[in-house]
Amino acid sequence: MKITVNGKAHEVDVEDDMPLLWVLRDELGIKGVKYGCGVAQCGACTVHMNGEAVRSCQVTADMFDGAEVTTIEGLGTPDALHAVQAAWIDHQVAQCGYCQSGQIMQAAALLATNTSPTDGDIDDAMRGNLCRCGTYPRIREAIKSAARTLRGQ
Repeated sequence: MKITVNGKAHEVDVEDDMPLLWVLRDELGIKGVKYGCGVAQCGACTVHMNGEAVRSCQVTADMFDGAEVTTIEGLGTPDALHAVQAAWIDHQVAQCGYCQSGQIMQAAALLATNTSPTDGDIDDAMRGNLCRCGTYPRIREAIKSAARTLRGQ
């Protein structure tokens, strides 16, 4: 299978039913994507595939052949954070941090298509991303802040 992850091309020899999550973590050593539930209910494993947020635990090798995947490691760099990453820091969103890469990737996907989201838009987009620490108010404020940054305000 061929896959481009964070701009780097890879060829992996895996079974057709191997989840993208395990390809990223076990085959390619990309650890920012997290295993949460394994049934696409928590969002911890969210990555972008061809520009859309997907749950990597449910995308199998036969589905990602030839795809372009972005993980939290490819969203920004320490010297040039993505607006969502910077907002997460500014609003001190993370507590335990486990769900945060999935939260950030879902939020970035929302803002890629809507830089003026309402509270309802944010709630709808983030509904499938669970945070056991309950930082939802800070998540919403960080997304609004990142949206303002992306709009140049």
